[in-house]
Amino acid sequence: MTSKSFVRELVINLALAALGMILFALSFPNLLVEKGLPLLAWAAWTPVFLLISRVSLPASIFWGALYGYGAYSLFNYWLGVFHPMAGLIVYSIYVVYMALCFPLLKLAELCFPRRFYLVQWCLWLGYEYLRTLGFLGYPYGISGYSQWTLIPVIQVARLGGVWAVSALVLYPSAALGAALRGIDGLRAVPAAVKAFFRREWLPAALWVLCLCLSLVYGLVSREDYSDGPQVRLALIQHNTDPWRGDMDEYRQNFRVLSRLSDEALAASPRPDMMVWSETAFVPRIYWHSTYRDDRESWDLVRELLAYLSRQDVPFVIGNDDARLEGDGKGGWDRVDYNAVMLFEGGEISGLYRKLRLVPFTEHFPYRRQFPGLYKALVSADTHFWEKGEDATVFSVSVPRPDGPETVKFSTPICFEDTFGYLSRDFVRNGAELIVNLSNDAWSRSLPAQNQHLSMAVFRAVENRRSMVRSTASGQTCAVSPDGRVIALSPPFTESWITVEVPVLSGQTLYTVYGDYLGRFFAVSSAALLLLGLASRILKSIKK
Repeated sequence: MTSKSFVRELVINLALAALGMILFALSFPNLLVEKGLPLLAWAAWTPVFLLISRVSLPASIFWGALYGYGAYSLFNYWLGVFHPMAGLIVYSIYVVYMALCFPLLKLAELCFPRRFYLVQWCLWLGYEYLRTLGFLGYPYGISGYSQWTLIPVIQVARLGGVWAVSALVLYPSAALGAALRGIDGLRAVPAAVKAFFRREWLPAALWVLCLCLSLVYGLVSREDYSDGPQVRLALIQHNTDPWRGDMDEYRQNFRVLSRLSDEALAASPRPDMMVWSETAFVPRIYWHSTYRDDRESWDLVRELLAYLSRQDVPFVIGNDDARLEGDGKGGWDRVDYNAVMLFEGGEISGLYRKLRLVPFTEHFPYRRQFPGLYKALVSADTHFWEKGEDATVFSVSVPRPDGPETVKFSTPICFEDTFGYLSRDFVRNGAELIVNLSNDAWSRSLPAQNQHLSMAVFRAVENRRSMVRSTASGQTCAVSPDGRVIALSPPFTESWITVEVPVLSGQTLYTVYGDYLGRFFAVSSAALLLLGLASRILKSIKK
């Protein structure tokens, strides 16, 4: 290859990588388009698959690393605000993920010369599922979430979770990437696409059939919930990052929370329940009311408890649940949990402790293995929590004209509503309503808050449950069981909204079987790659 042709190839590959990064970021909520461009996602990965077809197996490692870093730098640019190390860590993780994924995609092309694009499609879906697991699990950027505003499209999540939507969205990119492989110039595109789909008509026809059936299902599965049981909740948005400040600011924050709550309680119709956001009240309620080792904090906690004792509706409040627990050596240690407390008559009547903690910034279980990194996290003022153990379902009695009615609900905290399996566990335990408490105020970013909301919408659809979200600064809202945002408080304002949402029971196919589709793609792609490699090795031996 001459130097001129080398430069030409390099420029084309760089252009494809850059285009792939940009299309990926634009498909989701971003700085330019508030809710993202969901239709763009149906071809957003085409440059990626085309790039893989142009590079060698060893070179795919470099291009994967480059794409991973660039795509998530554009998409999750706001992470640097969250924590000094958060952006660097997440972008670096995706450097590694894509540096591993691209060679596997290239191997699929080498092992399956004709229908490699189907293996690549399956492999990418398996990758999306696998990266939600384990300590580093991070669901942001899963292709299906880009469709959160297309209500008929996302209804199939009741059948197969977000993975069913991802399967529909990713196929066109994989197929177009294969169709455009090897073309020389834009003029050749129409003929190449026509020839490809003439040859590969059967997979394309099956995809069209699945898409049509999904749309029909999405249109006919809509229900009218107006005649069923409803519950009214007041959602409070105090528009501050509660952890930033001192005791004076904590006190002022409580004044705002109580004022907004009083306004909501005085309005008509009166709410059945009040919801404050994640760690909305910072001084540790249980700790200071039990141990009273700090007079100023205890005074503010006492003021809160006095306020709650005067209320005749339940309050759901996020707080740091600190306790003295045995250290296993005959002593006692203070242990902190990110928690939700249910208050009735000023007393704690229920408690949920966060099960899925944010890696590196809320939880780091590898202190012994990586002491240097642990010290760096601590020095950056990281607040570590302990994990909870139970998928708690709260139960409250709400007044009705014909007598009290019991409502069962669960409260995933912030990051937890991005994981389908967690909300599924709550529903399987009996939750009739999902109440999310979040704090995204630290991001100071509307795209960050909308990216979070785009995933929360799927939890409602997957389990056919209403979801409400009470957040520090946005997006405080109500989501219907079919994924429509039916009420939304203006972001970055002190505000409250009272929402009335249906209370439902029963289970969907996803509630019963969970992420079976994600597991299927992960196992199938691994099996196909192994079979392809074995076949390729055997052919080499025979030759």
